[in-house]
Parts: sequence; structure tokens; C-alpha cells
Amino acid sequence: MKFQIVKGKSESQPFFWRIVASNGQTLAVSENYVAKASAKSAVESVIKSAGGASIEDLT
Repeated sequence: MKFQIVKGKSESQPFFWRIVASNGQTLAVSENYVAKASAKSAVESVIKSAGGASIEDLT
């Protein structure tokens, strides 16, 4: 699994990140960011916090 920072088509907020599985399937996509540094900071935050995340079943 890996995080990718991507430059999209939006002119006002061109950067976003996605989580991609080892088989190439996209698992999650973020909101868009104005700055690449903001997208990278968000990735770092998710990596830091994800280990302690719980699963909440809302079904």
C-alpha cells in the first residue's frame, strides 16, 4: 500500500492524495488542496493517526 500525491485538473485546488493498494486499486481519495505541501501534511497526519483508529459500524 502507498500514498500518492497527485496534481489534478482543478486550477484553484489542484493537489490531492490517494491511497493505492499493492494491486493498483485506489482505496481512498482525499479532498483537494491549494498547495502540494498541504496535501503532503495531510498524508503525514493520516499515517501518524491511522494506527490508533477504530472501526465504527454505522449500518
